[in-house]
Amino acid sequence: MPCTTILVGKNASYDGSTMIARNDDSGSGHFTAKKLAVFQPKDYPAVYKSVISGVEIPLPAGGLRMTAVPNAVEGKGLWAASGVNAANVGMTATETITSNPRVLGADPLVKGGIGEEDIVYLVLPYIRSAREGVLRLGALLEQYGTYESNGIIASDVDEIWYVETIGGHHWMARKV
Repeated sequence: MPCTTILVGKNASYDGSTMIARNDDSGSGHFTAKKLAVFQPKDYPAVYKSVISGVEIPLPAGGLRMTAVPNAVEGKGLWAASGVNAANVGMTATETITSNPRVLGADPLVKGGIGEEDIVYLVLPYIRSAREGVLRLGALLEQYGTYESNGIIASDVDEIWYVETIGGHHWMARKV
């Protein structure tokens, strides 16, 4: 089954809660073991370096603790597929999508940009709402670009936002 996302807004849930969920697939049938990990603010580096693209991004001070599900086997990047931070903001960012070839002709993917490996770690510790997540991710995409097209979800107790990277530096977001 390909990546499938379920988004339930406040008006669609019985008790007024927001809910996000998605599966983690592999087109090649390859399974990558995940682990549950707690990331403490004291352990965040001053500069994040992507394993896949090599991009280096300074991280702001004052990050929040987050619990996430990165790859269990090290060496191919963090891939914190989903997580929740100390402000009760949730995020998932490893839904691979495709973009229109005409869009990519106008805004090509960026070989040294950010991607699925990086997004949760670069965004989730530094936000206090889903809306802040969209703004932080959008600023990172505009500055550093992305090497792949993705669907990203940010959720808090009041809002769910769905974001797509639709080119190397362009993105769109929609409140659910």
